Amino acid sequence: MRSVASMKSYIENRVSELGSLLLSRQWTMATAESCTGGGISQSLTSVTGSSRWFEGGVVSYSNRVKQKLLDVPADILSRYGAVSEPVALAMAKGARKRLGVDLSVSVTGIAGPDGGSKEKPVGTVWLAWYSPKGAVAKHFVFEGERDDIRLQSVEMAIEGCFRWLEEEKN
Repeated sequence: MRSVASMKSYIENRVSELGSLLLSRQWTMATAESCTGGGISQSLTSVTGSSRWFEGGVVSYSNRVKQKLLDVPADILSRYGAVSEPVALAMAKGARKRLGVDLSVSVTGIAGPDGGSKEKPVGTVWLAWYSPKGAVAKHFVFEGERDDIRLQSVEMAIEGCFRWLEEEKN
């Protein structure tokens, strides 16, 4: 695994590129975050000019906030749990709808050190992206300490934006 400083530098460079890509399409984006606690939004706003393409984000750490602010259905939360594909997709959909953007990214996961189980160990993360084309979710199991897992989640959220925008083009 790369050093934290190396990862942060890489993320900042990729965010600049992402901003340029979004501007070229005249798109805006938003986030819905749980386990990263606003880390994706922090990374997106770390570059000058991000206010031209980043609208905002919702840190929905609790299920109550997921339901109230992102319209995540209670039955999905109870059936699948907060760390699941259906919840990540619902969070992304809710962020896109509530914030009126073209692209949204969501994250829900278990950063640890507690909270893991055999079925969902520490490091389990679901990311989802939602745009006019539709939605996609990806499952990851990251390794390391809490901050490592959160930083890897931020990195993959941003990388996923690029992949999704490329697919959106086709």
